[in-house]
Amino acid sequence: MQQQSGQPELVEGSLPVFVFPTELVFYADEQTSHKQVLTLYNPYEFALKFKVLCTAPNKYTVVDATGAVKPQCCVDIVIRHKDVRACHYGVSDKFRLQVSEQSQRKALGRKEVTATLRPSAAQEPSSPRPQEEERQMREQLADSVFFEQTTFQTESRSQSGGPSLLTVLLGLVCMAALMLPTLGEQESTVPVYLHLSVTKKLVAAYVLGLLTMVILRT
Repeated sequence: MQQQSGQPELVEGSLPVFVFPTELVFYADEQTSHKQVLTLYNPYEFALKFKVLCTAPNKYTVVDATGAVKPQCCVDIVIRHKDVRACHYGVSDKFRLQVSEQSQRKALGRKEVTATLRPSAAQEPSSPRPQEEERQMREQLADSVFFEQTTFQTESRSQSGGPSLLTVLLGLVCMAALMLPTLGEQESTVPVYLHLSVTKKLVAAYVLGLLTMVILRT
């Protein structure tokens, strides 16, 4: 049977995996950094199963280390560092995210994320890590036929520590976009001009994931 247009060939180990961020940094003196969130995106037209593996499982707790991601959706994976000791400073561990189609066992794709424990955030030189990771994520998604370029600026954190009104409104817009019918659906009472393409829904899911990161870190 001919493969559906736009769907990548399901060859073991060849499926691109989109994860943000690509590096986790924990700080011993910053309690809030001991909990990190990985966002796994599924830009494809079929559901994916995922599994999280780690080179040092005794040092971390992974909430929902296995699960599934619906088509054109994303899922947040919470990782907690539970062994914050000086002997682990500077040691780089690795998390591997393996994905497969729900009806198969073989790993269609995998992505590695590094995790490092550092003594203090105050000792770190100022660098635009979140912006750099966002740029890298966009470059990865741009390689997929399902993604179209867009610009996104993260709203700066307010002094009160809570999410801004613009952030909340943008999140609601993204959720509304994901609930609209996909372009090409025949049985729908929604006007055709409100049907969104898969690429636009992927952009909405990507932006919503970034907003979730901003709100969780606020």
